[in-house]
Amino acid sequence: MSIIKRKWSEAQKLQIIQEVEMNGLQETLRKYNLSQSLFHKWRRAYNGEGMNGLKPRYKTVDPAVRGLEQENERLKRIIAKQALEIEFKDELLKKSH
Repeated sequence: MSIIKRKWSEAQKLQIIQEVEMNGLQETLRKYNLSQSLFHKWRRAYNGEGMNGLKPRYKTVDPAVRGLEQENERLKRIIAKQALEIEFKDELLKKSH
């Protein structure tokens, strides 16, 4: 038996919570093939924070932002390397004079 990972939107989660109130827990959970623990997790989050509680908790990073961060790190390494070379050359010049 394989586990299928599904993604639920906030609107779908809210619809299921409301449907449970109208049609009953077991019937609705069977209809959507949901576990009780997942449903209760959603309901606690919704009761605590409203619609914000139903939003995904993981942080998504825009690929463009990630690319800019990598470029920034690369440029910082280049600058650090150049600063080290300049400092080394200054030390050599001081010793030769």
